[in-house]
Amino acid sequence: MTFEEALKELEETVKKLESGETTLDEAMTLFEKGVALTKNCRKMLDEAQLRVKKVTEDGQEDFPVE
Repeated sequence: MTFEEALKELEETVKKLESGETTLDEAMTLFEKGVALTKNCRKMLDEAQLRVKKVTEDGQEDFPVE
């Protein structure tokens, strides 16, 4: 699942929870799903941040500041 797909699914999950039209059991299932999606998105963002940091540190000498 891509970051964009996970974020879209998380947004849909939040909308369902905010609607107030779910049973307690359904709300708990949606909440658990939302937490898992949030963790997955956070992990992907952290990995992307590390990649950007590595690229900018490795290539720092290639881009002189004027």
